[in-house]
Amino acid sequence: MNSQVEQRGSHIFQAHPTITELLQPLAVGEDSLLGVSPYSSLVDDATTAADTNPAQAVSADEQTVRAAAAPMPLQARGPMKWTFAIVLGLFHLLAVTALFFFTWKALAAFAVLWIFGQNVGIAIGYHRLLTHRGYAVPRWLEYFIATCGTMALQGGPIYWVGVHRLHHQLTDKPGDPHSPRDGKWWSHMDWILHGTLHNQDPTLHRYTPDLTSHAYYRWLDRYHWLPVTLVGLLLLAIGGWPCVLWGVFLRAVLGLHVTWLVNSATHLWGSRRYDTRDDSRNNWLIALVTGGEGWHNNHHAHPVSARHGLAWYEFDPNYYAIWLMEKLGLAHKVYVKEI
Repeated sequence: MNSQVEQRGSHIFQAHPTITELLQPLAVGEDSLLGVSPYSSLVDDATTAADTNPAQAVSADEQTVRAAAAPMPLQARGPMKWTFAIVLGLFHLLAVTALFFFTWKALAAFAVLWIFGQNVGIAIGYHRLLTHRGYAVPRWLEYFIATCGTMALQGGPIYWVGVHRLHHQLTDKPGDPHSPRDGKWWSHMDWILHGTLHNQDPTLHRYTPDLTSHAYYRWLDRYHWLPVTLVGLLLLAIGGWPCVLWGVFLRAVLGLHVTWLVNSATHLWGSRRYDTRDDSRNNWLIALVTGGEGWHNNHHAHPVSARHGLAWYEFDPNYYAIWLMEKLGLAHKVYVKEI
């Protein structure tokens, strides 16, 4: 069984050599962005072809040229993004308001959209599929899962994946977009408010040539706010403002903080199974509220593994969903690290 798992894993590594290289931490003592190389090549064969029209397909060599031409992304502390901060503050205010407008229909909207936004969209989609290519699905399903990711209001897929790949290469070193070594508040939320990286940042294309080669991902990254807006209008028609408050605002705010806890808390508190070169921790409480993303030390040690809860007792329902898709014939090339 273990040999089969490792063989399948090596196939993923061969299919995406530069993603694997990118997700490796810098050598000990390499404390700056200097020397970080862009992709040398990227063969996107884990799913179907990049475009249905061969004339529009982008070759791996062209992806390499585009990635190498992009400037190096750099996260630094900048001025407050006041427009974003005001919108985020309004979202928090409306999230608190939702507590005074409870209905069972609103709770149902919250639960369903939480699963599709946080679990399917962010954890299974943006993270384990698009960022790490821990498994593969047909292109139509990949697009659907990525669209679910926009429901969490954490930015478009190119932005999210680019920031996360940068995080894995520079984890807890200078240049990490959200390391607690730069401050606990910074790692949780302030990196969003003051950080210089932003959605539609062209420098992130250096880390996402496999996504920027797709017209749909470029469109979705630009209009990532559109799906949740349409869903919000649908909720308003079905259940009125209580459904909107619970299904959009309360859900999005809690989802943001849950994701940010992975950035902050799982680099501060918990146990360490692996002696990685970063501060990643396995935190059972964060794993519980995120559906398995809290087994963060496991993840940083084996970033391509579609399974984060490596031990039988490590709760990982996000992986169980991937396992179910594999059994149904919807997912393949699933890499699972076993201990």
